[in-house]
Formats: sequence, C-alpha cells, structure tokens
Amino acid sequence: MTDRFRVTLAQLNPVMGDLEGNAAKARDAWAQGRDAGADLVALPEMFIVGYNPQDLLLKPAFQSAAIEAVRRLAADCADGPALAVGGPWIEGTQLFNAYFILKGGKIASTVLKHNLPNEMVFDEVRIFDSGPLGGPYSVGNTRIGSPICEDAWHEEVSETLVETGAEFLIVPNGSPYYRGKHDTRLNHMVARVVDTGLPVIYLNMVGGQDDQVFDGASFGLNPGGELAFQMPQFDEAVTHVDLHRTPEGWRILPGEEHVHASEWEQDYQVMVIALRDYMAKTGFSKVLLGLSGGIDSAIVAAIAADALGPENVRCVMLPSEYTSRESLEDAEAVAMALGCHYDYVPISEGRAAITNTLAPLFEGRDADLTEENIQSRLRGLLLMAMSNKFGEMLLTTGNKSEVAVGYATIYGDMAGGYNPIKDLYKTRVFETCRWRNETHRDWMKAPAGEVIPQRIITKPPSAELRPDQKDSNSLPEYDELDAILDILVDRDGSIADCVSAGFDRATAKKVEHLLYISEYKRFQSAPGARLTNRAFWLDRRYPIVNRWRDPS
Repeated sequence: MTDRFRVTLAQLNPVMGDLEGNAAKARDAWAQGRDAGADLVALPEMFIVGYNPQDLLLKPAFQSAAIEAVRRLAADCADGPALAVGGPWIEGTQLFNAYFILKGGKIASTVLKHNLPNEMVFDEVRIFDSGPLGGPYSVGNTRIGSPICEDAWHEEVSETLVETGAEFLIVPNGSPYYRGKHDTRLNHMVARVVDTGLPVIYLNMVGGQDDQVFDGASFGLNPGGELAFQMPQFDEAVTHVDLHRTPEGWRILPGEEHVHASEWEQDYQVMVIALRDYMAKTGFSKVLLGLSGGIDSAIVAAIAADALGPENVRCVMLPSEYTSRESLEDAEAVAMALGCHYDYVPISEGRAAITNTLAPLFEGRDADLTEENIQSRLRGLLLMAMSNKFGEMLLTTGNKSEVAVGYATIYGDMAGGYNPIKDLYKTRVFETCRWRNETHRDWMKAPAGEVIPQRIITKPPSAELRPDQKDSNSLPEYDELDAILDILVDRDGSIADCVSAGFDRATAKKVEHLLYISEYKRFQSAPGARLTNRAFWLDRRYPIVNRWRDPS
C-alpha cells in the first residue's frame, strides 16, 4: 500500500451550458494533474454543465448531451489519473445531481447527491431526485468519500461513508458567495471532521453566473479541525495537494494558506466579478450608464471600469434644467478620473417635445410626479438608443435601499441589463466609495486614487427631478431606512421588531408599505450581484399582489 496520495484540485470557472468548453477546462486540469503525478484530479459539483442550471436541466436533450460529454471526457482521459467531475445523471425516470469518477476510459463510479438544498437560491428538490446513502469509491487502493455540497452539511452522509470504509473526504461544491459565507462553510466542515475523524478537502468553483458569484476559497482540514491549506478566493487555480498515510490514518500535508480580504473588499470584488462574467458569458464587451453626478452612478462607473477597463465604459450625462452645476462638474470629474468615455446629452429638447405632445391631454391638471418620471423615462429611452446603436449593455444604478422601496422609475432609470449594486444598501454605497478611493488591487482595471470626488460622497442625495429635491423629502434618512430594511428584509423581522429596536412605528409601517407595493417593479428589474442571503430575486420570492400587512 502506498503512503502518499496526490489530489489535483481544479478550482475553475465553468460557463453555463458550454459543455464542450467546460470539458476542455476539465481536460486541461487533468493534464496538469497527470504531469504532476496526481492519483486523482477533482472538479466541482455540476462542473460539466455549470451551476446553478435551474430548469435548463429539465430539458431531456440537455440531460443527454451533458451525460454524453462526460462519457467523451472519460474516453479522452483514459490514460492517467482518475478524474472526478460533477454533472447530471439519469436512472430510469429519475434525474440526479451526480459526481462521476472517470477511470480507464469510462465512468467507473457514480455518487448521487442525497440532501437536496431547498432554500435561498436553491430549489433542487423540484429538479432532482434524492440519491440513496452510498459508500466510498476506490482510486487504486484508497477509498474516498465524496459527499456532494449539501451532503457535507448533514452528518448522515459522512457517517455512512466512514462506516463503509472511506479514508478521507473530498467535497465537490457549487457554493455561491454571500457576506460571511466562508465562516459558515468552515464551521460545517469542522463539524464533519469532528464527526468522522477524517481529513476533509472542500473544493468550490469560482466565477459569476447571473446574480451569483462562486468564490472558490477551497480548503483542507485535518482531524482536530486544523487548516492544512486554503486556495485563493475568487481566482481560478489548480493546486496539487498531498496526503500522507500515518499510523492514525491519512493526513493532508501543509500547503499554502491564502488569506481572505476584508468584508468590504470581498463585496466589491464580487460586484466586479459578477459584472465581468455576466458580460463575457452573454457576449458583451462594453457598457454604458447614465452618470448623474450622484453617488450611485459614480460607484457603478468605478465597478464597471474595474471589471472591464475604462476604455470599455461609456458615461453619459443627461442634464435637465434641474441638474445642478455641482452635479455636472462631479459627473465629468468621475469619468475623467476613471478614464472613461464621457458624453453630454441634454434632454431639454426631447422633454419639451414630449410635454407639448401631452399638453392637450393634460390641460387643466397640475404638474406632479408624472412630469418627473417623464425626465427619467426620456433618459432611459436615450440610453437604450445608445445601447442599441453602439452595442453596449446599459447598466442600471439603483442601490438596494431604492430597489426595496421602489424609489426608482420603471422604464426610466430602471432600464438596463445589469445592476452591480442591486444588493448594496445606500449606507454601504457611501462606505464602499470611501474604500475604493483608498484602495487599489491588481485585479482592478481602473486607475488608483480618488476616483469618486469627496463632494459626491458628502452632498445630500437627490434625484434632481424638481427644484431643491432631496431623497429625504420622500424617504427616511438612509441610516434609518437601511436599519429598518435590514430588520424587515434581511432578518425577516416584524414591525414589532422595528419598534423594539427604537424606530417609530409609523415610519416602519411606511417602509413596509413601500416594500410590498414595489414588488411589481422588482419583478421587472435587471439582475444584479448577490452580496447577502436575502438578495432580491431567488433569495426572497414574494407575490406581486399582496394585501397582507403586519398588524403588530
């Protein structure tokens, strides 16, 4: 019996539905493992199709194509180390989330996921059937257990693997980021180490898929919960990990331990990666956005420039008579500091034409929100025209506070293909701007330094759709609003919880009312980077029509 086992861990970024491209990445990782003398090359959960495939997996033609891609991969990787890769599997009328062990040109073993997640962004219960509790697979003389993602969050799968002879665990994952997620993963894996007494290798994918970002940060734990290695967060990496057989069993030899960045940096990098991969995987290379001179569009411009390069970002100022001189100066300053293209497109003529067209219909009625929204929708029309003409994806710029209470104009400033700050509350927008001004990393493509002028950060927020307008005229101050939203949205709390936290009941009720009546807007809003486990879309699915209000 050998006293050494080498695993090559391929922490890679698949593209949803790109079976050939994902297989090519797997083959390349396998070749690297072969050249490094690996016994096993491991890839993440569902890697051959990408994750999370949702209802795409219900299409029989896609199921068959994915399984055939795995079989071709097995044939291509026949002469060398075993290859472990995730994908769908069909047995009779049942569809499973599977992990395939490819050896000798064929599928040698198949692990079927038992615990199917059915919360937050996951609804695997409606897609997959639950596989039976099973035993380990063999690679040479070594028996390995691979609980698939959620299976490692529950003790019965790992306990069954130990009882049937597993010598260590490799856990393939498609685990997306949310703030604080890594500590949660680590705690669960420490529990499995304690339960089983075996080393655990946690392998996660990286990259953006729609609203989600998979953050990698794969790691290994030895018995006792000692961290043996940790791979980079957010970056693709292929790492060779050695295990050594001791009298007490297998132990992971120490490797490099990459340190995680701060919470602020992680969130910012998620917004950058989410946009970068959304663009690349949908076939776009350039973006444009309305740059108002306000803080939200400024941080979106910075994120876009960092993700795509300033040369691929068009910033457009669309002033009306209500746009202040300060906003004009600040918008241009942001574009110049970032190095982005800057266009100046006044909306006065277009607004006058629309006003004149509607004048006979509106005669005798006072000006109100209608006229304000015309400005916003005209800007949306012009930006979409530029998007069509130049082939540039339009970004929206509404923060989570505005998205929550509907403080945005549908078919106006909500128009666009992606919203990088959709899950970032306004108070965090301020802090993120300060952080970006003070921080620069190699993965940022825009210049270092103060790219968002201090005046943008310190001036009172305003939509500038009427004279002397401020957000605080319509909403509570953002520190109060965000704290109430944190209770109602992120913690699923009640009005009573808001009052207990010291907030005025009438204010909390107003926020609750705005939250519920804005559901129809969110239903039509652009996707955006998920930063929390209560992001608007898959994490929080509410009916559009809803008369219930909290009576507490």
